Amino acid sequence: MRGTLLYGKGDIRSETLDDPAILEPTDAIIRIAATCVCGSDLWPYRGYRDINEPVPIGHEYCGFVEDVGREVKTIRPGQFVVGSFFASDNTCPHCLNGYQTSCRQVQPIAGAQAQYLRVPHADGTLVATIEKPSDDMLPSLLTTSDVFGTGWFAADAARVKPGNTVVVVGDGAVGLLGVLSAREMGAERIIIMSRHEPRQKLAREFGATDIVAERGEEGVERIKELTKGVGADSTLECVGTQESMLQAIRATRPGGYVSYVGLPHGVRLDGGRLFFTHVHLHGGPAPVRRYLPQLIDMVNEGRVTPGKVFDLTLPLAEVADAYRAMDERRAIKALLMP
Repeated sequence: MRGTLLYGKGDIRSETLDDPAILEPTDAIIRIAATCVCGSDLWPYRGYRDINEPVPIGHEYCGFVEDVGREVKTIRPGQFVVGSFFASDNTCPHCLNGYQTSCRQVQPIAGAQAQYLRVPHADGTLVATIEKPSDDMLPSLLTTSDVFGTGWFAADAARVKPGNTVVVVGDGAVGLLGVLSAREMGAERIIIMSRHEPRQKLAREFGATDIVAERGEEGVERIKELTKGVGADSTLECVGTQESMLQAIRATRPGGYVSYVGLPHGVRLDGGRLFFTHVHLHGGPAPVRRYLPQLIDMVNEGRVTPGKVFDLTLPLAEVADAYRAMDERRAIKALLMP
């Protein structure tokens, strides 16, 4: 099969690899219908850690079940499925409490930027759609595997409610779909912090009512101006840097909620300053599996089109071009077709 390997900083390659095989009786093999590059893939691509040997990369996927292990009960060959970026049994106490990314048997998915993928814990990780989707639905269904589910978790964790004022920090795919999620949850005012016109345009299409281009303290002051000195009821932190986290906390009213779903790099919080903010913090790797059935239904019903975040489509063989386009911010999110 053709698959993607990361060799080191800025060195991503499409190569011929061995087809995956069933290793555990709870595994499934998926023939990928669509995959993509995630913003979090850019961190290793940019060299945030040393890589000593080529590693498979990619964790967003949807496709057709080719084979299953002997203990798989609910997933069967021929089904079209979407899966979370973490494999989970969906039966342990953490899963039953809605935190499948903290499953006691959790396994991260890697190697989805390929033609085939082995998925552990198939029954707990994969959700089958009712029927084979049309090609134009693939992008939106693919987003439920991660970025739509993560945006939804961001809004849910920040307790977005009808009538709320919501701030979204970050205009990548997750931030944009955080806007869409907040709109679906009934937020009255949605303020996105963005400096990029194409992303601002899509944010407004998804439901943003205000755009704030300022960052840091200037950004916080602008939020306070827009909210008459109060701050946001709910703030979604979708970047993962020190500046974005502090900006999110300071933009939120006392008693408000801050969710953080951006993969953190170098984030440090001052306990003394945090103590006097009176904000609620909740976040982490999104338990996408909790929301998958609901989000898939929303897409199938035509209620939302989260696939609009894909503004570049390339064949899998040109995956290096997809990474470059996203790294240089020439694309919001790149769709890869095997």
